[in-house]
Amino acid sequence: MDKYIDFKEFVDIDKLKFVANEIRNGKIVVFPTETVYGIGTNGLNEISVKKLYDIRKRPINKPISLLVSDISMAEKYTKSISDIEYKIMSAFFPGPLTIVLRKDAMVPNITTANSDFVGIRIPEGNIARKLVSYSGVPIAAPSANIAGHPSGTNIESIIADFNDTVDYFIDSGNSKLGQASTVVKVENGVPVILREGNISLEEIKKVIL
Repeated sequence: MDKYIDFKEFVDIDKLKFVANEIRNGKIVVFPTETVYGIGTNGLNEISVKKLYDIRKRPINKPISLLVSDISMAEKYTKSISDIEYKIMSAFFPGPLTIVLRKDAMVPNITTANSDFVGIRIPEGNIARKLVSYSGVPIAAPSANIAGHPSGTNIESIIADFNDTVDYFIDSGNSKLGQASTVVKVENGVPVILREGNISLEEIKKVIL
């Protein structure tokens, strides 16, 4: 399989399944989402997640969120989801929102920076969501950039940083939104925005009333 995979015009499902299996086996892959490009690996594989931190030069005390394919998969790797959290997920998944939930023990501490919580997102983008589905594991996927640099929104801006350290690049052109997801956490029954994105706090409050 070529390291650089062009899906700008056509998504080859066989190639996508191959890369998904590579992710499951701990490979590092750059791929598109509707927000920005992600750089991901098997979020349950401690060795692969540590490599992901090293590649991005990300501080080990900054957690990495997980991409899942549907709410039932989110339930598998989290616990004690509240009614308010379910309302938020039902309203904005799939889409550009990450919700911070209490993690299940299956999620390794390195992924969450030793926190009892983990960010969960169901991407709207067809390629990213199918990668998760075909891999069968949650994908640890921060944005595809060196820590502190702008998030990558096209493959050309990403390859220079990761060409020697990433196993596969999937190119589907420019990102649809070009902005990282909103990150929300429900604290004492109240949604709190941890990172601004396309979905506002006002929009979130409307769905939980």
